[in-house]
Amino acid sequence: MNEYIFQLINGLAGRYPVLDALGVFFAEYFGYLLALLTVIILWKSKGLIVRAFLAGIVARFGFAEVIRLLWPHSRPFIDNDVNLLLTHEATSSFPSGHTSFFFALAAVIYAYNKKAGVLFMAGSFLVSISRVFGGVHWPADILGGILVGLLSGWLVLKVFKKS
Repeated sequence: MNEYIFQLINGLAGRYPVLDALGVFFAEYFGYLLALLTVIILWKSKGLIVRAFLAGIVARFGFAEVIRLLWPHSRPFIDNDVNLLLTHEATSSFPSGHTSFFFALAAVIYAYNKKAGVLFMAGSFLVSISRVFGGVHWPADILGGILVGLLSGWLVLKVFKKS
């Protein structure tokens, strides 16, 4: 199922220049806009800004890296014929670090503002699915990253709520 869904999404890459450009934009650059919007939306509460980015860092450089060490999984472009639009080292792909980071931000924003949080989750999903489109992640990597990100956001909010 993972490979089938990957082929459906990645199979669209390399066909339409505008779609390829959008895919690369969302996979590589849109995250910077999400990070900037996080600061803008949470500007009135510096503590929430800290919590959001702490959740992202814990997700990406904590949980995701531990999982990658314990359960290595090769990237799609290693032993498969893919439409590769992005460059990436041949490191373990599960869970997606980008997805983990941005869904952790989205989880904290959602706790603060439901409408903005839903928009951030949609933006995070665009970043994530574009990584599949670009050939550097499997759909399961994205699903794992979503879970890691949401769990990290929740955990950071719970820890800070007690302090």
